[in-house]
Amino acid sequence: MHGLKTFLATLLLIAGISVNALAARDWTPYTPEALASAQEQNAIVLVDVHADWCPACRAQKPILDELRADPALEGVVFIKVNFDEDKAFLKEHKVQKQATILMFKGKEELGRTVFETDRERLREFVLSSAAK
Repeated sequence: MHGLKTFLATLLLIAGISVNALAARDWTPYTPEALASAQEQNAIVLVDVHADWCPACRAQKPILDELRADPALEGVVFIKVNFDEDKAFLKEHKVQKQATILMFKGKEELGRTVFETDRERLREFVLSSAAK
């Protein structure tokens, strides 16, 4: 399955799919190529490090899904990193726990939050980070 994701991401890059296509308000599965493409175009990127078994991740999901539909976040690329599978990402970005949300503008990390499940605090973190 991971090989298929990498193959599809490579096809997107070869086909010249832009960040606008990635930012179609849906989750983009993490691949190094998908993240690099968004960062090279200096996009705002929200990265959700999740695990299916994680209660905090399940609590964050409806909040993040609501944020995906927020007009203030139009153009933001939403990337989902699997905590159990995407170990290279975790190591590179020093992520130690699931339920970590990272915000980037291009390659610059704007901030991160860990285990935040309060709707208002998580919304404020994402919206203020995206406005930077």
